[in-house]
Amino acid sequence: MPRQERVAAFLSAVHPHLRAAYGLARSLLGNDHDAEDATQDAYVRAFRHFDGWNGVNARAWLLTIVRRCCYTLLAQDRGAEIGTFDEEQHSADADAARLPGRADAPERELLRADDARLLDRAVAALPAEYREVLVLRELEGLSYREIAEVAGIPMGTVMSRLSRARAQLQEALRAKGGTP
Repeated sequence: MPRQERVAAFLSAVHPHLRAAYGLARSLLGNDHDAEDATQDAYVRAFRHFDGWNGVNARAWLLTIVRRCCYTLLAQDRGAEIGTFDEEQHSADADAARLPGRADAPERELLRADDARLLDRAVAALPAEYREVLVLRELEGLSYREIAEVAGIPMGTVMSRLSRARAQLQEALRAKGGTP
């Protein structure tokens, strides 16, 4: 395939999933800089190996590469702590709240920001394997089968990790006085 066609095919298949790729990297790495680096590295790797892609589920394929890039980055810097995920920044509701004509009372905005910070800290406190499946399911909307493919684990493990993640998140929010 000529280079221009290959680039066009790659962009057509993979570019729509840039937000999901960055969101996963951000949740695993905890900061924008590393997430940008990992996402960029994943795109380069995906382009290099695009000819080997089977043509099915570009999103899961890309997220698998992003996940591997993130864990490689974390392994290189074992001393780095995983930071918090900025739920408000990556939420579709937050985008909608910023639209003109949707101004809430200042008190409501403060409460919403407090809730977002509380949720942020609770998600960040989850073990990485639980946080990963929670983000892929709840924020990225992947099916259990897609999560199993991305994480390289059986579907039953996805379901049990997701259940444990939700239970730990609910318990953390209850303990902090948030709503479950």
